[in-house]
Amino acid sequence: MRISFSMLFGLAVVAGLSVPTAAFADGDAAKGAKIFKKCAACHTATEAKNKIGPHLDNVIDRPVASIEDFKYSKAMIAHAEETPTWTVEALTEFLHKPTKVVKGTKMSFAGLKKDKDIEDILAYLKDPSAAE
Repeated sequence: MRISFSMLFGLAVVAGLSVPTAAFADGDAAKGAKIFKKCAACHTATEAKNKIGPHLDNVIDRPVASIEDFKYSKAMIAHAEETPTWTVEALTEFLHKPTKVVKGTKMSFAGLKKDKDIEDILAYLKDPSAAE
């Protein structure tokens, strides 16, 4: 039986364990930049400029719902009370199924199904210049 990262992540969350960020060391920022095109209509990752959604420049380890000039949904503000920081683990869970993690979010994106796609996006978000 093959165990996927999401299965391990889910087991770790249920057990109350944290998942080390080293689990994402295999992410490819260049591939992440291509996958991020799905997000680019609403977000930017290379500058602190909001679009329909808040910018994702330096999003990793940034407080949730913290961009001052962006109007977040009530659901996202409530989520910030439960999950105060966009850690790699929090972003991983959110990117898998945004509407399940933040019920009532304005974000209509269905999520990414492949763990590798999320690893690649996270590598890109960690360092967008690595994709150039």
